[in-house]
Amino acid sequence: MNSKFLNIDLHMHSTASDGMLSPTELVNLCSENKVQVMALTDHDTTEGLDEAKVAAEEKGIQLIAGVEFSASWENKVLHIIGLNLDTENSNLIDALNALKQQRLNRAERIAKKLEGAGIPNALEGAKKYANGGLIARPHFAQFLIAEGHVKTAQDAFKKYLAHNKKAYVSTEWPTMEAVLNTIKDAEGVAVLAHPLRYKFTASWKRRLFSSFKEAGGQGMEVVCGYYTPTEIEMSIGYALKYDLMGSVGSDYHGYSKHSSHPGIFPPLPTSITPIWSLLPV
Repeated sequence: MNSKFLNIDLHMHSTASDGMLSPTELVNLCSENKVQVMALTDHDTTEGLDEAKVAAEEKGIQLIAGVEFSASWENKVLHIIGLNLDTENSNLIDALNALKQQRLNRAERIAKKLEGAGIPNALEGAKKYANGGLIARPHFAQFLIAEGHVKTAQDAFKKYLAHNKKAYVSTEWPTMEAVLNTIKDAEGVAVLAHPLRYKFTASWKRRLFSSFKEAGGQGMEVVCGYYTPTEIEMSIGYALKYDLMGSVGSDYHGYSKHSSHPGIFPPLPTSITPIWSLLPV
């Protein structure tokens, strides 16, 4: 098949991290939406890939092994997607095990802060919603909603979980350079996730793209499921200026019917070299 005409989605999440659908359910949704190539990119884990692989083979979908890594750069938090990773690579396994421990430590500290705010049993509550996957802030949001402390996930972040709120916990994630080295060692392709979502000034964005490229980054998400046409145009400019390939992805989590869905977003502009030219697509 000519990859130019494929429906490709290289960014989505399952219950292995903070998505609402199991890997199998996610693959089924991709099949309904006519996605032909998908990457499962759960936060800091590959634990959903085995299940997704079985389901993808049944549906005739090509699955790309991915991870959305948490990273730090200039005291700021970034997300970097690794695509087509060798999941048996020992350095990758070590890095993900360290991230898993960091996330558990963060969850314990969030729960302690919530207890200090008069909300007990938050860790057990979040674990329930994580359902065996990595514990993330959206799981605490679900717990807070269920216990009647807030009405929506947005409220949970505004009141408790967002930066500088009552239960926010800062975390020292691996550096951008360390994450890029891990991806390279695992023979993967590195993509800067949703770069316009970071609340950076124009000068900080320029520094970010320059640093990412110089450190070995290969691509950036030019099209995201929730990007406006204006944001896509801005992304095109950055990709061309900094010689980064373009990626596309829904960043699907499944929190509501209004969220972006797998495979449903504008195509990658033809002026941008697609990141999947580096993938077995």
